[in-house]
Amino acid sequence: MELVILLVLVVFIISYRKNTGENVYKFFAANVANIYNKYAPYSFKMVREKAKELGQEYTAKQYAGQVVIFAGFAGGIAYMYFYSILWAIFYATIAILFIPYLAYLRCNRIYSEYVFEQIQVYTTNVIMEFNTTQSFVKALEGVRDSGILEDPVLSDVKVMIDMSYQNGSIDDSINYFNQKYDYYMVKNMHQLFLQITKEGARDSGEALENMAMDIDALVEGVYRDQMDRKNFHRRFITFGLILFLLVMVMQFLLNPENYIALIEIWYVKIILHSIIIINSMFLLNGEKYYNGDVGVE
Repeated sequence: MELVILLVLVVFIISYRKNTGENVYKFFAANVANIYNKYAPYSFKMVREKAKELGQEYTAKQYAGQVVIFAGFAGGIAYMYFYSILWAIFYATIAILFIPYLAYLRCNRIYSEYVFEQIQVYTTNVIMEFNTTQSFVKALEGVRDSGILEDPVLSDVKVMIDMSYQNGSIDDSINYFNQKYDYYMVKNMHQLFLQITKEGARDSGEALENMAMDIDALVEGVYRDQMDRKNFHRRFITFGLILFLLVMVMQFLLNPENYIALIEIWYVKIILHSIIIINSMFLLNGEKYYNGDVGVE
């Protein structure tokens, strides 16, 4: 245990002396960023850039705070379970390694919410434009030129317009958009436009008005689900963290001396490790649910 602590101190001292005049924290953050840029999937880089653009990505200081909190909590829990500095360092390190995964889930949720908002803008405004132009392609051009859409939806609307003119029909362009954005409101709206275009309906105003009302109801349901998820997430995290502290009840019932003697038994150690792992997986599954796709169902 002492050797591990000494090695950590040596690494810190060497890093500090090699970076005279530079904050060690900045040096560490820069190296982590370089590793991330080298190995992160390209799709996630785009998602993270959009989160930064929206001002919702954590700063380096906030990530450093997460490192301290995760390491401190995990190390404290492990030491309380095993009274071992070695296990405290081990679990603190494991907890830090999960921070990028949690960042991945969080950025995906932010990006998913952003895309859903863009889809809401797309569907609502295409219906409004169609009421004026009575042409699906002209409606797309109106939404494209209005400046209310942003990438990636804007780029895909431009592709739809090009495909419609090249093919002389809207079928392929609609299939293209439906495959990229698997939302019920998109598919239902496009299906309605296909029917209007192919059947030559003269009075489509009532059908479009009903479609707009359906979209509003769906959007309201999605935002209500978001609020429910946030409330669930807060309670879930509190409950999950309390589960880790149940060992304190065990120590209180046994008294510390008996507990220390008990954890020397090999199968008791396995049970305690299992408790930590199961509770951690429980929390991770909750985080995955909370950060799931928005508006797809």
